[in-house]
Amino acid sequence: MTAEAAISAARQDATTRRRPDSLWLLTVAFLAVVLVQTLLPGVLAARWLQTWMTIFLSVLIQAMPFLVLGVLLSAAIAVFVPAGFFARALPGHPALAVPVAGIAGVVLPGCECASVPVAGALVRRGVSPGAAIAFLLASPAVNPVVLAATAVAFQGNPRMVVARTVASLVTACAMGWLWLRLGRPEWIRLPPRPELAGGSRSVAFWAACRHDLTHAGGLLVVGACAAATLNVAVPRHWLQTLGHSPLIGVLALAAMAVVLSICSEADAFVAASLREFSLTARLAFLVVGPMVDLKLFAMQAGTFGRGFANRFAPATFGLALVVAVVTGAVLL
Repeated sequence: MTAEAAISAARQDATTRRRPDSLWLLTVAFLAVVLVQTLLPGVLAARWLQTWMTIFLSVLIQAMPFLVLGVLLSAAIAVFVPAGFFARALPGHPALAVPVAGIAGVVLPGCECASVPVAGALVRRGVSPGAAIAFLLASPAVNPVVLAATAVAFQGNPRMVVARTVASLVTACAMGWLWLRLGRPEWIRLPPRPELAGGSRSVAFWAACRHDLTHAGGLLVVGACAAATLNVAVPRHWLQTLGHSPLIGVLALAAMAVVLSICSEADAFVAASLREFSLTARLAFLVVGPMVDLKLFAMQAGTFGRGFANRFAPATFGLALVVAVVTGAVLL
C-alpha cells in the first residue's frame, strides 16, 4: 500500500468513527426520553404523546421478532450456504427463476423486515436480482402466517384471502420480471461485509448477526418513528370522508399502508376495522403495505443502496396499486 493510499484509508476510517451509527442514535433517543420524563413529568402525560409512543412501540414489538428471524436466516445463508447453491437450485433461466423464488417466499413465514436481509443475502450468493426481488415481495405478503391472519380478520369472506394471494404473487413476479427487463446492476450497491472474511464460520455468523441487527434495527426504529408521527398527525374523521369515494378511498388506503408501516402479520386486522372503505380499497392496503412502507424504504436503501430504493419503491407502489384494483374488481 502506498503512503497516499494509507493516508486516505486512515482519513476514511477516522470519518467512519466520527459518524454516529444507528445504535448510537437510538441510545441517545432513549436517554433523551428518560431525561424528559425525569425533568418534565407532565410532558409525557399528554394524550397525543402517549398515542405516539403506543404506536411506535407496537410497530417495533411486532416487527422485531421477525427481524431477528430474518437476520439469523440471512447470516446463516451468508456464512454456511455455499456460494453457488441457490444459483444451482433455481432454474437456470432468470425468467423462470422469478416465479419459483416467489413461490419459495410463500412457504417461508416471515414479515417484510425479515425478507429484506434475506433477499440481500440471496443476491450475495449469486441469485438473480429479479428472483431475489420476487422473494422479497412475496415472502411477507402471502406466507402461511399472513394468510391465516387474513382469514381470521375477514371471517365469512374467504375471497379476500384468495384476492390477497393472487394480487401479491402477481405483483411480486411482475416486479421481478420488470427488473430483468429494465434493471441495471449498478443500481444495486450492496455494502461491504468485512465481518464475513477470515476466522471460523461461527465467529463470522455471530459477527454478521450483530452487524445486520444493529443496522436493520436502527432503520426499523426510524421507520417506526415516522409511522407513529403520521398516525398522530392525521385525524380519524378524514378517513371517514375519504371512504365515501371509491377511487379516492383506494388511493387513500394505499397511501396509508405506506405511512402506517404495519407488520404484515397484523395488517389484516387493521384493514378489517376500516369498514368505511370498500373491499377493493382494503385489498390495496393489504397488497401495498408489505411491499412499500416507510420502514421498508429505509431498510431497502440500507441493504441495496439508495439508488435502488428510489426506483424500486415508486415502481412497486404503482404496480401493486393497479394489480390490487384489477384483482378486486374481478374477485371481490
